[in-house]
Amino acid sequence: MTSRSIDAVLFDFGGVVLTSPFEAFNRYEESEGIPIDFIRTINATNPDDNAWAKFERNDVDAAGFATLFEEESSAAGHAVNGSIVLELIHGEVRPEMVEAIRRVKAAGLAVACLTNNFRSWKDAPPPDNDRDAAVVEALSLFDEVVESAVIGVRKPEQAFYDKALEMVGVRAERAVFLDDLGVNLKPAKAMGMTTIKVLNANQALSELEAILGIELR
Repeated sequence: MTSRSIDAVLFDFGGVVLTSPFEAFNRYEESEGIPIDFIRTINATNPDDNAWAKFERNDVDAAGFATLFEEESSAAGHAVNGSIVLELIHGEVRPEMVEAIRRVKAAGLAVACLTNNFRSWKDAPPPDNDRDAAVVEALSLFDEVVESAVIGVRKPEQAFYDKALEMVGVRAERAVFLDDLGVNLKPAKAMGMTTIKVLNANQALSELEAILGIELR
């Protein structure tokens, strides 16, 4: 039986439901002789107004992002083509997370995806491979998908979480939020949400099981 002190579970997508793009970044950096975590460092520099922030708020298109990212990375010492970075961000679906989402729903709780993205998943072309089909299936499980590209604000901006809670219809103190980035969890926790920093799927699901009192695997 689930704990009724929680009414909704909110999942980040990339790095939580999907494998982390940081793994792909590191593989690319190693192959190109670029310092490990260089791309991640660029993404975390000036995080409210850098290329990623503009892209995820839909302030620039893919070409604009590529230009801005190359300028930022060049200034930091290693020019990286922003188009390549976009190709690296697509992780693989974690089946254990999909199963957990199904079980949370079956227990009567709301489930939502809170994601920073640059195009609504509903605007993507029909899937033409197993990976894309699995992504669509996973996203289709959620009661709500809260997308930065659609609402015009992004994590960790306060307005993003306000909008997410409004869309799900839940108070902050009755929600659990899972994300792989501490910077995104901090404002959610300050609002009263229970937060889980996702280091890996098993660790995250163990913590979520303890909070909800139900088996998710």
